[in-house]
Amino acid sequence: MKISINNEIVDATAEQEAEFLARQKEWVDDTANRKLKQVKEIRLQKLKETDYYALQDVTMSNEMKAWRQSLRDIPANHTNETAYDALLARNSDGNLTHSIWSKP
Repeated sequence: MKISINNEIVDATAEQEAEFLARQKEWVDDTANRKLKQVKEIRLQKLKETDYYALQDVTMSNEMKAWRQSLRDIPANHTNETAYDALLARNSDGNLTHSIWSKP
């Protein structure tokens, strides 16, 4: 296996190769956690965008209450990498396509 050290391509030692493969496995194994983090960041953004509905002088519709609750329930209701992929799917314009992100 070849690696880059100080911008020079050299043959990796067995130890370097093992370290590289271990890091690569760790990265792959953590994919679901990285995707969940992205989902939670989007969810937080959507909740922040509608926080003003929760102010005392604003009446929040039942649909908005239900939608906000569904956002808060995402981690409990979507628990695997396939679900995260669906939540993170985007159309050609870069907009999220899963229905859960659509405000009522």
